[in-house]
Amino acid sequence: MDAIDAARAVVAKQHPDARAAFLGGSVLTGRRTAMSGLDIVVLLRGSPAPYRASLRHGDWPVEMFVHTEATWHAYVEREVRNRRSPLLWMCADGLLLFDSDGVGAHLAAEARKLTAAGPPTVSAEEIDDCRYAITDLLDDLAGSTDQSERLFIATELVRRAGELALTVGGSWNGGGKWLARRLETTAPGLSMRLHDGLREVLEGRIESLVAVVDEVAEQAGGRLWVGYKRDGTP
Repeated sequence: MDAIDAARAVVAKQHPDARAAFLGGSVLTGRRTAMSGLDIVVLLRGSPAPYRASLRHGDWPVEMFVHTEATWHAYVEREVRNRRSPLLWMCADGLLLFDSDGVGAHLAAEARKLTAAGPPTVSAEEIDDCRYAITDLLDDLAGSTDQSERLFIATELVRRAGELALTVGGSWNGGGKWLARRLETTAPGLSMRLHDGLREVLEGRIESLVAVVDEVAEQAGGRLWVGYKRDGTP
């Protein structure tokens, strides 16, 4: 059974009264792998939404994201504030499997509008938080002689540098493979340079990774440690 037929069959079995459903993710793209599954957004009129669940349908791994129209908007609003919304992108780029009453087309149009508008502007305070965290990690990397410590410090530096590059570039954020994919267009070549720097750290040399992370940090104002202050919550 192909991906589209399988996705429709899953929804028909799990939620035969669904208003609409989308098939998103990599399964319909050239990035599909042997491990790609079915990422399905389902719109219901009410309970048991909202929920997400992982299941199997035949040979297909399936992840279902089940919402009402109201919870879809609430989740998207919250995710957009964090500059990262898988739910939004599944509906903006995904395939509308069926649409019984027009809600699917409406949400797809809203999703495309929001993704095209880009993520919200990041505050100077948030940028400083990123600069401080990266500075602290760079200091830890420079001071560590333990290879197991260096592995985790360097890995965290790679992630944070990638996220800061996306922020500075005005791009949506992403996790895991989507962090790499967003960097491909926002900062071409950066992923490979971070990869090479991380590999050298594992071989005992930190200079290359430090250099590329510093380049990213400079785009946001450079390292920050002295003078950094945040008030706590009483």
